[in-house]
Amino acid sequence: MTSAEATAEATAEATTGAGEDAALAEAAQAAARAEFGDIDAELSDMERVAGSAQLPTLAIIGRPNVGKSTLVNRILGRREAVVEDVPGVTRDRVSYDAEWNGKHFLVMDTGGWDTRARGLGAQIAAQAKRALTEADAVAFVLDATVGATDADAEVARVLQRADIPVLVVANKADDADTELAAASLWSLGLGEPFPTSALHGRRAGDLLDVLVTMLPETGKGIGRDGGPRRVALLGRPNVGKSSLLNKLAGGERVVVDDVAGTTVDPVDELVDIKGTWWWFVDTAGVRRKAKQSAGHEYYATLRTQSALERSEVAIVLIDSSQPVSEQDVRILSMAIDAGRAVVLAFNKWDLVDEDRRRYLDREIDRDLAMVAWAPRVNVSALTGRHMDKLTAALDDALAGWETRVSTGRLNKFFADLTAAHPHPVRGGKQPRILFGTQVGVGPPSFALFTTGFLEAGYRRFIERRLREEFGFTGSPLRIMMRVREKRRR
Repeated sequence: MTSAEATAEATAEATTGAGEDAALAEAAQAAARAEFGDIDAELSDMERVAGSAQLPTLAIIGRPNVGKSTLVNRILGRREAVVEDVPGVTRDRVSYDAEWNGKHFLVMDTGGWDTRARGLGAQIAAQAKRALTEADAVAFVLDATVGATDADAEVARVLQRADIPVLVVANKADDADTELAAASLWSLGLGEPFPTSALHGRRAGDLLDVLVTMLPETGKGIGRDGGPRRVALLGRPNVGKSSLLNKLAGGERVVVDDVAGTTVDPVDELVDIKGTWWWFVDTAGVRRKAKQSAGHEYYATLRTQSALERSEVAIVLIDSSQPVSEQDVRILSMAIDAGRAVVLAFNKWDLVDEDRRRYLDREIDRDLAMVAWAPRVNVSALTGRHMDKLTAALDDALAGWETRVSTGRLNKFFADLTAAHPHPVRGGKQPRILFGTQVGVGPPSFALFTTGFLEAGYRRFIERRLREEFGFTGSPLRIMMRVREKRRR
């Protein structure tokens, strides 16, 4: 057989295989429709969940106690944000899924913003100001019964400099007189104020109509823009994050000290490694659980979460000379819950002897089994050991994070898997997977339509086999199910 004939035969086999996979996918989808009815709406919802990082974001901003959280609850149509008649109840910026007239978006509730605040108030204000970098539009909430204060004017000046749409919301306009008085807020220089009452719902629908027109179709998110990939450096204090960044950047640009917690604010660095540019975010070390932290440590944890949210891949540094700790595991869980690609970097390898290596291998098997899929690199920020392997691991993790499997291949995989290893019978019933499809990447997210609930052990088995078949190195997987009893005929 000539090489041309061999190539033609291989192409024909591949085409035939692809055709068979597509036919199988169509049959599986037909089976799902037979039992679920129209599955398009279900798939649309799951695609939206999988791609929530790209939803546009509306930030609710204003000084303390003007009713921001009440407005958030009114927009959501349910009570989510904590509301209390005490300034400063909301300390952090928190996002919620929202929908109005078919438009899906995120609502970001922020702490009270006073540019002159000190201490804890300043930290809260910093969180609100940081929200501007993540939001696609802003609702600037004021108390219509009070009018514009000096603090409101300061915030307005910041918003005027921001390249973002802003709507002045005159809240607490419970009657016609207050609504007329709200016109004085024109003086802020941000356009026509919109009077409303979040508490009583006065003009709430009209307000939402205006707000959704300000939002783009997709948000800033972490979508690919062709620029450098974004890397979060995570790890407990004094694990060597700043030293690693200095080694990669080739200079002392981050303060390094043996005192744990030297770095408080995230520090970004654009680094050229062998011709490839990367954005590294050096985060404050996570000392203890956020709810147990106080003062600047509490907000350092929040800033770490913020850095993680705007990154694509996380390098989780672990001190290889010390036992793996609960903190290490919790930080890994933060990265996984955020849906980021993960690389494990065991730092201070120059301090590890043979005995410690044996113990470390056991600790990894015991304590880090949930990230057995993550690339592991043994590095030394002091000596520069394996810096090249670290960047190769980042490439592998990002490739796994963006892997997409065709619906045909996926349904052939599920058909073969369930034929060889069916779900155990429970209560006289045996759940079946009717149809599966990938609804997103970054991380890979899958939707399964089943005839019954799949037990946790079987879902873990599915994930393990998915990794064996398709890779997904360095990436968490999200598997969503839609369970429905067979329709009555």
